[in-house]
Amino acid sequence: MIKLYTAPTPNGRKITIMLEEIGANYSLHLINLDKKDQFKSEYEKIAPNNKIPAIVDTENNLNIFESGSILLYLAKKYNKFINYKKEWETCSWLMYQMSEIGPMLGQAHHFFYYNPNKSKYSEKRFGEISKNIYLRLDKRLESRRFIIDEYSIVDIAIWPWIARYERQKIDINEFPNIIQWFKRIASRPAVKK
Repeated sequence: MIKLYTAPTPNGRKITIMLEEIGANYSLHLINLDKKDQFKSEYEKIAPNNKIPAIVDTENNLNIFESGSILLYLAKKYNKFINYKKEWETCSWLMYQMSEIGPMLGQAHHFFYYNPNKSKYSEKRFGEISKNIYLRLDKRLESRRFIIDEYSIVDIAIWPWIARYERQKIDINEFPNIIQWFKRIASRPAVKK
């Protein structure tokens, strides 16, 4: 049994998508970020970084936090959505999602969606960075159906952030390869669920 501690954010959605994709037996434990549940001492024992998501694998008596680590753990445990012939390419793109795609697109939608017109500098900066991320991904998808050729934890990690393109003030129509990739993933039953 996997106990998932999460909230409805892009990082949280990564793990629910993965658990649905692999057909894992899991229970959902919602962390209310507005009420600061992530700072409660009982949750801090599971996730010392005070962030979501985190899992407890009761079978192996493991607590794992940080969405990238959770995705790698589940991919290896269930031997799904990781191509071992391209393991380092997968890790490189997964780390790119963790270090740039998530944080930078998160900043963009923080300034554009939650705090519009508070900082023109921030909107300009994160708007430009976001557009560059989309350009990079669109180029990567020119000759591929998925980021690492076949559907993997990289697509699972990136997709929820791209799903928020409107909050990032991105015109998705400028990125035809991303649109096709986005629709391909959005149509998967586990993603719909």
